[in-house]
This record gives sequence, C-alpha cells and structure tokens, in this order.
Amino acid sequence: MVTKIFLGISLFVISIQLVAGDDDGRLSKVVRQVPAMYVFGDSTLDVGNNNYLPGNDVPRANMPPYGVDFRGSKPTGRFSNGYNIADSIARTLGLKESPPAYLSLAPRSSIRLVLAALSEGVSYASAGSGILDSTNAGNNIPLSKQVSHLASTKRKMEATVGARAVRRLLSGSFFLLGTGSNDVSVFAATQPAAGDVAAFYASLVSNYSAAITDLYEMGARKFAVINVGLVGCVPMARALSPTGSCIGGLNDLASGFDAALGRLLASLAAGLPGLSYSLADYHGLSTETFANPQASGYVSVDSACCGSGRLGAESDCLPNSTLCGDHDRFVFWDRGHPSQRAGQLSAEAFYDGPAQFTAPVSFRQLADMDASY
Repeated sequence: MVTKIFLGISLFVISIQLVAGDDDGRLSKVVRQVPAMYVFGDSTLDVGNNNYLPGNDVPRANMPPYGVDFRGSKPTGRFSNGYNIADSIARTLGLKESPPAYLSLAPRSSIRLVLAALSEGVSYASAGSGILDSTNAGNNIPLSKQVSHLASTKRKMEATVGARAVRRLLSGSFFLLGTGSNDVSVFAATQPAAGDVAAFYASLVSNYSAAITDLYEMGARKFAVINVGLVGCVPMARALSPTGSCIGGLNDLASGFDAALGRLLASLAAGLPGLSYSLADYHGLSTETFANPQASGYVSVDSACCGSGRLGAESDCLPNSTLCGDHDRFVFWDRGHPSQRAGQLSAEAFYDGPAQFTAPVSFRQLADMDASY
C-alpha cells in the first residue's frame, strides 16, 4: 500500500512539473506537457536496447566515437554523436531526454522498470528492426514484439498502482513511432525489379495497423508517427551511385509507403474513438533540407561525419574512423544515421515548425490535447 501511495503521488507531481538537472549541472524547473513518453521504432530512436541483445549480427553503437558529444563523451547505444531524434523530441515535451531503454531496466529489475514506466516512460526501439518481423536480422526486436513488451510492462504497472491509474497515464502519454526504413531497404535489396510493391505496402500497412490498434487497446491515445525519409540519400545509398547521387527508386518506394501510412492513420482516427495523431513528414523535411543545406548551416548533406572511404560510407563508424571537423555541420553522423544536430532540427520542425511538416496537427498540439479513455 505504501508503494502504491508513493507512486501515485510521484506520478501526480511529475505530470505537472519536473525538476531536472541541465546539461551543465544546474537545477531548473521544466514544465512537462505529457506524463510520459513511450517509444517504438528502429535505430533512429534506439537509445540502447540493442546493447543487451545477444549475437554478433546485431547492430550496436556501443563503442566510440559514438556518443562523443554526449555527456561524458561516452557511447550509449544511440546511433549518433550525441542525442538522437527521440531525445530531442522528448526535450521539446519537457522531459530531460528519451526514456530509458527497456532492456536496460528489465528483466534485471521489475521495480526499476515500473518506476521508469510510471515516471517518464520506456523506449522499446531496436536498431535494425522493422514493421515486418521478416525484416529483422539476428535478434533485433521487431515492432510487434516491442508492442508486446509494453503489454508486459503494463501488467507490472497495474500490479503496482492499479488498472485505472495506468490507463489514465497511458491515455495522456506521448507514443512516438518511427519505423519502416529497414523494411524499404530490405525489400529493395532482396526483391526482383518487378517485385509486388502493392503487396509489400499492404503487408506494412496491415502490421502497422495491428501495432497501433494494440497500443490503443492498452490505453494509448496520442500517436506521434514519423514517416520514412529519403532512404535513397543516406551516404550508404549514395555510395552505390558513380556520381554520388541519391537512389531515386529507393526514395520512390519510401514515398509510396508514406502515402499509404497517411491514409492508414486517417482511417484509424476515424474508427477508433479518442485516437489522435500527428504524422511527421521526415521525407518532406529532408527534401527541403537537401535542396538548401546552407539555410540550416550544413556544409555536407551527402557524406558521413564518421566513416571511411568515398563519402565516408565504405565502412561503419568505428574507433579508428576518420571524423569530420565540425559534427554539427554534417546532416549524417555515420553512413546511415543523422547527426545530433540534424535530429534536433527535425524535432523542432515536428514540434512546432512549418505546418507542412506535420498533419493534421503538430507534435505540440498533439501533446496538449485532452485524451479520453
């Protein structure tokens, strides 16, 4: 009973305001827009889940120079020189950074998992994962399993504070999803030129719909969804072109799925009472950034800051890799992932930037919405 009362009071206080330390160690009062954030997706959002997965074929970012611009210059599992886009979105909402990785909390400590889930949320994102279970290499955590991990977390939370309190928490929380890039890349690499694209889209939509519906049935109401960006323009893809140009076919495949994703979310919102969403157009934002990189202070939109060889894309980012001089002036940190600053600028655009980058509302407006359960 004491534990339930303590957690209930803590949850109420945290939902109003958070007293947290700034990066320079000073204490400041941060107004939090949502009680918690729950994260699902791939390497662009992963904050360390893959560090705990077995096997040598699991993509990890647990070695330097990853994290060189993070606190203490330490690698954390983020595929970034510092924070990733999940962190930057969390900060716009009043959290200090992304909620912790699920596998850093469980199954080692159910108490730690419950406390994190109630007070700030949990990240289930896993590098290399996709919407389809078949996309995943090795022991990565596909979207369906990420959702099932939340279901397990939810049961532990309910045992501590009760089902009604947990449902109220989830209904007001921010559910961030960003996945599909790996599905698109794997399909393009493994299917013949005349592959059944329509069937591929249908599979993605069906699986995404099931995941969102399952989250909704658990109590989720606010969905912030990031679409698939210009996967044909990452350094790894550009290096396949003799001229270093984007792979148009990859971008077209991503664009087709993005259109289907927009229709799916509109349909779900019409059929599931109380569901609200904001669809972030990462594809469109990247297109605008690449067309005028100087406007955002970039000197490179085609090369990796950390890597080797042509466009820095002929190897992964490794301890002996060559680094660019100014990490903030490169869109890409490694051959497939954005830099910390690119993630920050994307988060700001989705939170309260130009209206064309989010629909039908911005992330800020979504966070401010009342939620029913």
